[in-house]
Amino acid sequence: QVQVVESGGGLVQAGGSLRLSCAASGRSFSSYDMGWFRQAPGKEREFVADIKRSGGTTSYADSVKGRFTISRDNAKNTVYLQMNSLEPEDTAIYYCKARVGMVYNYWGQGTQVTVSS
Repeated sequence: QVQVVESGGGLVQAGGSLRLSCAASGRSFSSYDMGWFRQAPGKEREFVADIKRSGGTTSYADSVKGRFTISRDNAKNTVYLQMNSLEPEDTAIYYCKARVGMVYNYWGQGTQVTVSS
């Protein structure tokens, strides 16, 4: 069982920045594919960004490309999402997912991000 815990959400004005953190348990963190997803009220959960294990290849949703950056620190078992130029449309609960062994998905409880106009 892998525990996933997000932090760093909050209220920010449009144009501002936030950095989300996601800590995952386990001794093999570098072998996990890590991803960020978000769910706005009344909408389905959607992909935001991910970063592959050890090689660190990243991918982004078109809506956040150029504004958000995903990174990882394997020594700290942590993945980050740096969010710049935030827009009201980015308001959502942000979830972190750890994909382990290409089979199992572990989700965190989510962290709220609210962007005011």
